[in-house]
Parts: sequence; C-alpha cells; structure tokens
Amino acid sequence: MRQLTVISGKGGTGKTTLVGSFAVLAENKVIADCDVDAPDLHLLLHPEILTKQEFKGVKIAVMDKTLCTECGTCEETCRFNAIASTEESGYAVNQARCEGCGACVFMCPQEALTLQERVSGYAFISKTKYGAMAHAQLNVAEEASGKLVTLVRENARQTAEKEGCELILIDGAPGIGCPVIASLGGVDLALIVTEPTQSGLHDLKRILSVVEHFSVKPSVCINKYDINEEVTGEIEAFCREKGTEIAGKILYDDTITKAMVAGVPVVAFESELKSTAAEEITLMWHRIERIIQQ
Repeated sequence: MRQLTVISGKGGTGKTTLVGSFAVLAENKVIADCDVDAPDLHLLLHPEILTKQEFKGVKIAVMDKTLCTECGTCEETCRFNAIASTEESGYAVNQARCEGCGACVFMCPQEALTLQERVSGYAFISKTKYGAMAHAQLNVAEEASGKLVTLVRENARQTAEKEGCELILIDGAPGIGCPVIASLGGVDLALIVTEPTQSGLHDLKRILSVVEHFSVKPSVCINKYDINEEVTGEIEAFCREKGTEIAGKILYDDTITKAMVAGVPVVAFESELKSTAAEEITLMWHRIERIIQQ
C-alpha cells in the first residue's frame, strides 16, 4: 500500500484543489483529509457519512462542589487563570481556559478536582463518488490536532485494507506544525504545493526541511507559475540545488475558480472552454504515479 501526502508551507496555495482532482484521477484508493482544524475537501467531494466516532484528545479539570471548601488553593495554583470565584457560585473551572495540566488536582486538599476526558472532535468514515474517505473535524478552540490526524490516518489505513486499496491519498494541513508532522510519518511521497512569491519560496524551504527530517521523498508542484516567472525560476533553481524533482507546474486558470465555486474538482468540471490547468493536473498525476511506484 502506497501513501501520498499533499502539503504546503502556507495556506491558500491550491493543495486541496489538487487533492480533489487527484481523487478523481487515482484508482483503487482511499482519500484522507488530515486538515482537521479547517477541513474543506468535503466541499469538493461531498462525502456521505457512514460512521461517526468521538475523539477525546485532552482532559480538563472538573470540580465537585460538594467537596469544595472554597479554600482558594486551586485558584492560587492555576497559572492559566482557569479557576476563579464569584459571589453567586463560588469557585468554578473555566473550561475554555483549562489546559488540563492537573496541578489543581494535585494541590486540592479536599480532592474536589479531577481530570476528565472531553470530546474534542469527531472522526468520520464516508463514501464519495470517487471512493472511501476518512476525515475529521476538531471542535473550536481544541488542541491535540496531531492525535486526531493520527486517528484519521489509521481509519484510512483500515479502510484501505478492508477494501483492498493500493493507495492512500492524504490532504495534509498547511504549515509545519503537529498536524503536518502527523500527516507525513511513514508516507512514500510528499507533494509540496507552492506558488511563485517570496513568501511561497520561504515556506517551501521550511516545509522541505521538515520532509527531509522525516526521510520522506519530496516532490514539488508550482501553482500559478506564470504570475511571476522570475520567482518561478528561483524556485526551480532551489529545487535543482536540493535535488528535488518538480512534478508539475500549473498556470493561472480562472476555470479552477469556477470549478471551486461549483463545488467540483477541476478535472471533473464541465466548462465551455478547454481547461489548460486540468490538462496540466492530469499530466502531473501520471508523473506522480510513476514517482511513487519507484
């Protein structure tokens, strides 16, 4: 079983747009949306949810008011100002502020505080027009997104084994944080999507260093390469210097915008005009297939 993760050093480079098209073009695969903080692949693939699973990623302090003597030790102990007293109700835990460190639980002389798991989000297994899909949604202001990504990938792996699929196509999160790292471990190829701007080049260098750290084979896609061909040349020179293959370049094409508005992957979008970008994406996918099989 092969695994391809599509990532980017910053948001808005077209990563999910590519994954949506790859989902149309690839055969015998399972799709995984590992951008659990702000998932949007469902806007293109329109999954029908088959199973929903609670994700308990963090613990928070819970107070038993029947045991609390209002001594104030917990408030003094908490460095996150998550416990405070009011005239109406006395001491209480502000769940939005609690970091689940457990210091208040350890210090409370009455043992009135305990750490309890809470639901931090949900993981889903769905079916789409283009195959099975594993995805998730982290609740607002929750943490442990890396753990939820790991759960999504495990669901995708189990689904792929069950259905006899040969490829897991992963839409990773932007940036270089925990969800990106969780999306990269053990994959066969990381396709880094960048754009011809100085910030795009800077973030490409950052994410490439992360990919190399985890010994994952990298490849690069330059999206909208024709809007600044000078910087495109800088990116190509950088990739040559690093020995990183450029899987493809996509020119600016407003057909992509129309496809996104319609909620359809660009390679499946029916337009009165021939889409050059769709052709380039299709050619790039065939190159990636060859690379990932090497």
